[in-house]
Amino acid sequence: MKVLMIGMGMVAQAHVLALRDNEVGLRLCAVLGRDTSRTEHFVQKAAKELGYPVAGCTTWKDAVAHAPDMALVLTPPNARQDYAALLATAGIPTLMEKPLERSHAGAQAVADLYAQAQVPLGLCFQHRTRASVRSLKHKLETGALGPIVHVEMRVPWWRDQAYYDAPGRGSYARDGGGVMINQAIHTLDLALWLAGPISDVQALMRTSPLHRMQAEDIAAGLLTFACGASGVLSATTAAYPGGAESIAITTTRAQATLVGDDLRIDWIDGYQEAVEQSATGTGGGADPMAFTHAWHQSIVEGFANTVRSSTQPIAPPEDALHVHAVIEAMEKAARSGERTQVLS
Repeated sequence: MKVLMIGMGMVAQAHVLALRDNEVGLRLCAVLGRDTSRTEHFVQKAAKELGYPVAGCTTWKDAVAHAPDMALVLTPPNARQDYAALLATAGIPTLMEKPLERSHAGAQAVADLYAQAQVPLGLCFQHRTRASVRSLKHKLETGALGPIVHVEMRVPWWRDQAYYDAPGRGSYARDGGGVMINQAIHTLDLALWLAGPISDVQALMRTSPLHRMQAEDIAAGLLTFACGASGVLSATTAAYPGGAESIAITTTRAQATLVGDDLRIDWIDGYQEAVEQSATGTGGGADPMAFTHAWHQSIVEGFANTVRSSTQPIAPPEDALHVHAVIEAMEKAARSGERTQVLS
């Protein structure tokens, strides 16, 4: 399958490595960028990594002429709708980096374009593919852990000011917000995937003195899950030097704790189970890219198999829409100081 990459941002190198190591017959045929010299430099470097030539394109006409079988969209969120319209109209299945767009309404518009065209759309919530997460998901789905009582999410990350000095980063116009929609969205997505949807929230969101940026670098929330469980969320990019994100799920039989890629289950009868342990980072410190490309490889391969078999993507657009809805409810609750319902 031929793959078109659109955008060459920070995460693009992880996708190049994922395509280099893929085991499902994927080949990067072209990269579409806005700047000619930057695009040419990127494809030359990618070609050396991949071991075959890659075309650099600066127009949609040139890119689509390579007849891609699927596309990876890695642009900032404010550039999604135009590319989504082109890709959906051309019938090209698309895997997009998170978030889907800047707002819930924008994300819905993008999802609608693909739904109306009946073209597959998936989100790059690659943390869902981690072995520890899938093991925990299985235990929850089979009822081995019992009903969920409480969910605690922590994202104690660090980004220096240089990170936010990049044009538009941490702004509503380009990114749609700060720590929640850009960093904590992965942890929130995992919690929703594991524990189900959230019905209402209370929240506090603010910008600390550690950063000069438009949106929030600190967010805290009290959450009610539709299953009846309570939830607590704490997320920041002001926690120097940065640590691994965590999700602790308390059930009637145990507490399951994910810290980075490590999963430990403490059963109420005293037995402790280490399901999966790994030394890989997740990008919580000063280097946002300090994580393995294996998770991107899994999500890209999974989407390719989705396209071939016409099955559901690992992270479908409706899941991304609920993440957007929870984040927007948090923003509204932070402004009003009141408990806020999450849009369905």
